[in-house]
Amino acid sequence: MRVRSLELHRLAVPLVRPFETSFGRQTGRQVLMVRVRTDVGDGWGECVAGTDPVYSSEYVDGCEDVIRHYLGPAMLAADDVTAEGVAALFAFVIGHRMAKAAVETAVLDAQLRAVDTSFASYFGAERTEVDCGVSVGISPTIPALLDEVSLYVSQGYRRIKLKIKPGWDLEPVAAVRDLLGTDALLQVDANTAYTLLDLDHLRRLDEYNLLLIEQPFVEDDIRSHVSLAGAISTPVCLDESIVNTELALDAIDRGATSIINIKAGRMGGYLEALALHDACVEQGVPVWCGGMLETGVGRAANVALAALPGFTLPGDTSASDRYFAEDLTEPFVLHDGRLTVPTGPGSGVTVREELLGAWAQRPVEVLRAG
Repeated sequence: MRVRSLELHRLAVPLVRPFETSFGRQTGRQVLMVRVRTDVGDGWGECVAGTDPVYSSEYVDGCEDVIRHYLGPAMLAADDVTAEGVAALFAFVIGHRMAKAAVETAVLDAQLRAVDTSFASYFGAERTEVDCGVSVGISPTIPALLDEVSLYVSQGYRRIKLKIKPGWDLEPVAAVRDLLGTDALLQVDANTAYTLLDLDHLRRLDEYNLLLIEQPFVEDDIRSHVSLAGAISTPVCLDESIVNTELALDAIDRGATSIINIKAGRMGGYLEALALHDACVEQGVPVWCGGMLETGVGRAANVALAALPGFTLPGDTSASDRYFAEDLTEPFVLHDGRLTVPTGPGSGVTVREELLGAWAQRPVEVLRAG
């Protein structure tokens, strides 16, 4: 394909309720959407970076800047662009995986729409529906937490994930385990909030029969995760640490993790996510699809990814109404704890142009081929 122009849409998307983790509290999302216009059609990608560099070193202003000054011009200058070639085209830029993923996804969307092929088909999905879990943020009180969890259980979610941090861990986990019963799927996500000094405290989570504990230590501290994994019976899962397939396999070989959370945006795009999925299947390591409060654009791709055979655990691919009163695309609706995998060309969803206008923080910025 030849990319004729690239559009940067900056949106302010409200959340239906605040979402709090150890990194902070969100009441809305600043979303960067990328649209590529090519000689064979258009495609959309969503940047998952947050407003501030607290979850990762990337943040939405930085992603917008690197696309504007580096990734966009490189792509617009290329005579032939394919999703499979985007990583090599952008290799001169170090890091900035979330920015790269947004552009790669937009290119893949345009490419597949042109040949009437869905993300699911291209990825190699084997299921038409995926089991859904839900991520529950840090609540102001235990009763408020239990009310929120009860709501999600009544809606049919098949797994509950609790955000935890020092001072908000054993008591809420015990209360939710008591509410759900002993066999319900329950896991916790620490978002790097602990240190190895907390090992004995984290070991106390073993009594709650958790599916896993996710990323208790900072992302570059693989050694501490090795120590924790050898000291507790709860499986350790890595999230923020997993930025590419090579690093993931090293962490698995060292015993730092026995389960992998795959987030395409964190890894630079869905093609690298596919490579990691295949490597984990070969290693016999279960994977699941993480979420970053995506709109329907990002959610559509995540649901297609989660339909691959190696995704044996429910992911964070929640329904649209978990986060948004209105979604940027047609809504994803939970049915018996599952979401339907889109089958239309590309992502299989349509961006609502009226919401692009209503949520716009500023006029669309357009980069054009020279």
